[in-house]
Amino acid sequence: MPKTIFDTLDRNQSFADEAEYLAALRKVQKRLLAVQQAYLLQKRRAVIVLEGADAAGKGGLVRRLTEKLDPRFCKVWPIGAPNSVEREQHYLQRFWARLPDAGQIAVFDRSWYGRLLVERVEGLIPKADWKRGFREIPEFERQLVDDGIRLVKLYLDIDADEQRRRFVDRLVDPMKRWKITARDFEARRFAAAYRKAASEMVGETTSKEAPWAVIPGDYKWWARVEALSVIAKALSAGVDLNPPDLDPVLVGLARTELGLVISGNGAVLGEEGA
Repeated sequence: MPKTIFDTLDRNQSFADEAEYLAALRKVQKRLLAVQQAYLLQKRRAVIVLEGADAAGKGGLVRRLTEKLDPRFCKVWPIGAPNSVEREQHYLQRFWARLPDAGQIAVFDRSWYGRLLVERVEGLIPKADWKRGFREIPEFERQLVDDGIRLVKLYLDIDADEQRRRFVDRLVDPMKRWKITARDFEARRFAAAYRKAASEMVGETTSKEAPWAVIPGDYKWWARVEALSVIAKALSAGVDLNPPDLDPVLVGLARTELGLVISGNGAVLGEEGA
């Protein structure tokens, strides 16, 4: 019998070569750009939550997620330990302040789930506090969804051997050393406890409106495309991604100011007086 949900993951999925990976990546990035434009024009809001083991690929996923998007309307929040002021507040307060405005997408690189992960596993708070999180967090997310926010939650997992390889890579590559700290090694000592807590977290906080997608991150290329595909599918469900016709006012201005006869779908029909 599997001990956690992570024991059932298929970790052998990959692309045949880099060309296949890049083609799939560009395709899903193009769809995500269409999603962003639709959200902007329709004044929709989205929150993307990324959780996972250290070195599971969250940073690389964030880069590919935002690579083709307009940064003015997509905000990434890297979440660390609360500061001295935030520690005196309700733990969800700092996240309320980071929710997206109309037309915006907010990406949380780690999130309020720290209550059920690091704070629980490493004994930073009393048991009663993190236990309460199993009720408070779904209630918080329900409020977001009820207010019209589209919520997507992903957990990236890697096995211990792959994590070790990535730690070594970060230690020996000068351009990657900024990614690793002593804190990562401290967390690795709690690996079994983190795995158990994460499995329970996913099981207890998934819902129809805000389900978890658990993705094996052992093969980076496949994991990135799979995660972006999950995001694109969730954000586009029930959303019209077709660009709207031109405002008739703009059609008129094109004629009077530019001398262009243009249709509502943007097709140039000719020039005024031609």
